[in-house]
Amino acid sequence: MTFYHRFFAASFFVIALFVACTSQQETSSEKAVPVKDFVFGDNRPFPQCHASTLVRLKDGQFLVAWFGGTEEKNPDVGIWLSKGRPGHWSAPVEVAKIREDAHWNPVLQNAPDGTVYLYFKVGKTIPYWETWVKKSTDGGKTWSEAYELVPGDKGGRGPVKDKLIELSNGTWLAGASNEFKRWEVFVDRSEDKGKTWIASPHLKLDTTEIKGKGAIQPTLWETKPGKVHMLVRTTGGIIGRSDSEDYGKTWSTIVSSKLPNPNSGIDVTKVKDGTLVLAYNPDAKDWGSRSPLSLGLSFDNGKTWPEKIDIETGKKTDEFSYPAIISWGDSVAVSYTWNRQKIAFWLGTKSDIKKLVAARR
Repeated sequence: MTFYHRFFAASFFVIALFVACTSQQETSSEKAVPVKDFVFGDNRPFPQCHASTLVRLKDGQFLVAWFGGTEEKNPDVGIWLSKGRPGHWSAPVEVAKIREDAHWNPVLQNAPDGTVYLYFKVGKTIPYWETWVKKSTDGGKTWSEAYELVPGDKGGRGPVKDKLIELSNGTWLAGASNEFKRWEVFVDRSEDKGKTWIASPHLKLDTTEIKGKGAIQPTLWETKPGKVHMLVRTTGGIIGRSDSEDYGKTWSTIVSSKLPNPNSGIDVTKVKDGTLVLAYNPDAKDWGSRSPLSLGLSFDNGKTWPEKIDIETGKKTDEFSYPAIISWGDSVAVSYTWNRQKIAFWLGTKSDIKKLVAARR
């Protein structure tokens, strides 16, 4: 073998070794969970952001949306979106701005046919919100023109904060609420894949257990055909609960779940084995601290929550809030507000949560 043959053979070996090591590092990195990331950095086109939502696409990428502008309620606030995965997010793009009124509480939803829906609120004040919708059939690259969910309706139809669920009979169910003199919860149901919607009556509230203005922002899950459940944000320093036996048409009185919450957004998901994972702030004072942000596990359909980890901690004056949570198989992803400056993203598995719980005992 000549010198040049030996040189090229050695060079090829080094290159092959480098590629193999790099590939192994990337594979290890992909498997290294849990992962925490920011969807964008300090260089952002809006001073404040809040109320994120997320979906996972078929290719494993995520869409994350939120509202952003100078400050919540201001007329320049619009709906922004980023696509990607931890470490690889696209730059934020404003995808919805109907008019110069504040935009609020986006909710992303995957439909069975592959369409991604984006629901959001528009209005100067919460009691007179309109619900608008946009659709994407190409994984969030392009979006349809916006249309009203229920034309002419005011007050918060459709999903008010958390994702819809599709029931075992094909019905779409959205957790909704109004904020007039009292805060009141209802559900919106569609039996034609989101074309038309019927609102339930307002749910009754046990005011001996839950004090203050009331309850808003339900998060839903189904256990068996027709058996649907919700947890709700309340003004009583606790999370409320209600249950339905008839596919969400009628509901039991909202009672205390015994879980603390400082009147801040919550969201729940059910993983493949039936375990519930709840994202929430565990402070028990109305308008209390939104730090830390925690994940709780329930193995008995929400009766008890014996295991909990904090996925974001800081000072009591910090705000890690308004989580959105989704799951597939054993995996869980969460997006949430980070001090109104960034949107944070957490990715892990049920096993990761249990290991973290065990490690902190």
